[in-house]
Amino acid sequence: MSSLQISLAIIGGLVLAGVVAYNAWMTSKSAPRTAREWPQDAPGAETGQQGARAFDDTDLPEDRLAQRIEPVLDDAPMVDEGGAVDGLSDAAPDIQLTPVAPVPAVAPVSAVPPAVPVTLSHVITAPEKRPGLDALIDVITPLLLESQVSGDALLAAMPGTRRVGSKPFAVEAQCEETGEWETPRPGQRYRVLQAGVQLANRAGPLNDIEFSEFVVKAQAYADAVGATPDFPDMLAEVARARELDAFASGHDAQLGFTLRARRAAWSPGYLTQNAAQLGFVAGVLPGRMVLPGSQGGKAPILSLTFDSQAAMAEDPEQTALREVALALEVTHVPRSEQPFQRMRQAAIALAQAMDGVITDDAGQLLSVETMDSIGADLESLYDALDSRDLSAGSPQARRLFS
Repeated sequence: MSSLQISLAIIGGLVLAGVVAYNAWMTSKSAPRTAREWPQDAPGAETGQQGARAFDDTDLPEDRLAQRIEPVLDDAPMVDEGGAVDGLSDAAPDIQLTPVAPVPAVAPVSAVPPAVPVTLSHVITAPEKRPGLDALIDVITPLLLESQVSGDALLAAMPGTRRVGSKPFAVEAQCEETGEWETPRPGQRYRVLQAGVQLANRAGPLNDIEFSEFVVKAQAYADAVGATPDFPDMLAEVARARELDAFASGHDAQLGFTLRARRAAWSPGYLTQNAAQLGFVAGVLPGRMVLPGSQGGKAPILSLTFDSQAAMAEDPEQTALREVALALEVTHVPRSEQPFQRMRQAAIALAQAMDGVITDDAGQLLSVETMDSIGADLESLYDALDSRDLSAGSPQARRLFS
C-alpha cells in the first residue's frame, strides 16, 4: 500500500471519528436535563424526591447565589387544596399580562425584589372549616321550627344535591351552646334553622330560574322537618346578585407566567428538584406542584404545572419539557402572604437555575418594568376587595371567586 493510500485512510478515519463525536455531542446537548442523585451524606437526603437531590451552591454561578431563596421546610408533605370549581366567568380580569417588546427576561441581581421569609407548614392537622352562610354573598332564608329537632332528622332530610343550578345550596342550624351556625350534627338538637344559596360565582349571578329552584328546594326541606320558610323578595335578591357579580367580574384576577427553556429541555425530575429548592411540593394531580401557605389548611400560594403525560411516563427522565406554567389565584391568597412577590421571585430563580426565560401566555418576554406595573395594579385590587369586606384569601372571597 502506497503512502498516499495510507494517508487517505488515516484522514478518512479521522473524519469518521469527528462525525461520530459531533453526533454524540449534539445528542447529549439536545437530551433533556435530568435530576441528579442526592449524595448519601448530604443534608436533607431523606426528604428529597426519589431520584433527585437539591441544588447546592456549586450548581449556580457565583453571581446568582445572592438571588437564592432559602425556605424553611417542615418534614411532612403538603397536600393540595380541595374544592370543585364551579366555572369561569366570561368577563376578563382587570389585571392582564401586557405583551412588551423583547427584553432580557432575567433581571440583574440589583433588580430582584428583596427575599420574603418563607416558613412552610407541610401538615394539615385539620381540614379548614367550611365557611358558613354570609349575608354578604348569600340569599338567606330563616326556617322557623315548630319544636326542637334532632340533628339526625335534619341530616336525613337533606336534599340529594347541594346545588341550585350553578350555585351552592346549604342548610345550617344554630348551636344552642355556642350560638354559632353549623352544619347539623348527629346527636345534637336544634331550634333555629336557615337555608341559603350563593348570590354569584364565576358562573355568573343568581337568576330568576335559580332563585325559583332555591324556593322549591328550601320549601321541600322545610316541609320534611316541620319548619316554615320566610323567603326574601326575589327581585331584590336577583338585583343584589347582579350587582355583586358586576363587582366580582371587574376585580377577578388570575395571573400566569410561563417559563420556557432557552436551549436544552428539562426532564420532570430536573424541574421538580429545582422547584423543591424554592419550597414547592407535589400536588394531588400529576404534573402539578404547589407552594404552601404559612398556615396549614389554606389554599396554596402558587401552583406550578407541566405536562401531566410527561409526569406519568414510564421513564420520566427521558421525557422533555420545554415550558412550565406558574400561576397565582390572586383572590384566593391573603395579601399578607405577599403572593405576587413570591411568584416573581420563584419565576426569576427558576429561570436562572434552569436556563430559561419568563414570558406571558403569548410568548412575549416580560420585563422588570412590566412586573412592577402588575404589582402596583394588584395593590389597587387588594384595596378594592378590602373595601367590600371581600379581602383576598377570606372565605367569602374564595367562595365568590370560584
